[in-house]
Amino acid sequence: MLSDHRCFFCFAKAFEKLLQKENIPNESKNSFTLEMIRLYIDRWDEFNTPDFSRELHALLRSYTHNPDPYKKVKRENNDQAISLVPELKKLIKQSGDPFETALRLAIAGNIIDYAASDNFDLKSTIDRVLTSEFAIDHSMHLKVAIENAGTVLYLGDNAGEIIFDKLFIETINHPDLIFVVRGAPVINDATMDDAEYTGINKVAKVISNGYDAPSTIVNKSSTEFQYYFNKADLIISKGQGNLEGLLHLNDKRIFFLLMVKCNVMAEFLKVEKDSFVVYNASILNSVTN
Repeated sequence: MLSDHRCFFCFAKAFEKLLQKENIPNESKNSFTLEMIRLYIDRWDEFNTPDFSRELHALLRSYTHNPDPYKKVKRENNDQAISLVPELKKLIKQSGDPFETALRLAIAGNIIDYAASDNFDLKSTIDRVLTSEFAIDHSMHLKVAIENAGTVLYLGDNAGEIIFDKLFIETINHPDLIFVVRGAPVINDATMDDAEYTGINKVAKVISNGYDAPSTIVNKSSTEFQYYFNKADLIISKGQGNLEGLLHLNDKRIFFLLMVKCNVMAEFLKVEKDSFVVYNASILNSVTN
């Protein structure tokens, strides 16, 4: 829930930047801001952060009539990641442990997140993830789970990042893996357009979750998505947004792969901000109990 005051201020900063980019009158910007505050006051105890973000983006579209304000930057992020593919494939191939290297690169791609920041250094993040210890490291449990799973559901996150997911999917080479994108544009999250542009649909079956929150909200997603979610033996969840939407489920099938981008989630996971995580709640609970 939106019970931490810091979440509101994070949204305020993000939408201030969006309003600056949009060509709408100042009175419309003021009106949007007031509506944002009212929405928070009236419904803060109903929303989780992804749903609040969804409502705010829908509200912004009603003012700007721009269905996809990140369309251009998403294409740029995809192109930047695609340009790195030969170098990244070489890293994976020459690695002593291709699984671990591809996994680390998949997590590095999570830095491409305009909900958290529009100022990031992808190459330095790649360098750092290849040499850093994970703050929570359930990667070997994940490897075993992949080997034993009949069906894998892989929940995608952002455009650009999707290329790093593709490399990881190619490396694990699971015969029955379904990759999931958002139901419609929201922030810079990956949609079917990004899946087709990056060619991830050539290495996995791709479906939409049928919902336009920057997360996975199972009970609001499509019937098709819920079918695959319920039948999956293993669920790989990329990014902080998906973690925020799914953490309450305490589902032992879910492994969360992400870079921790805010202090609220860092405190929840008991790790440092900007650290890298491969996290399964049931494994962590069994260790601490």
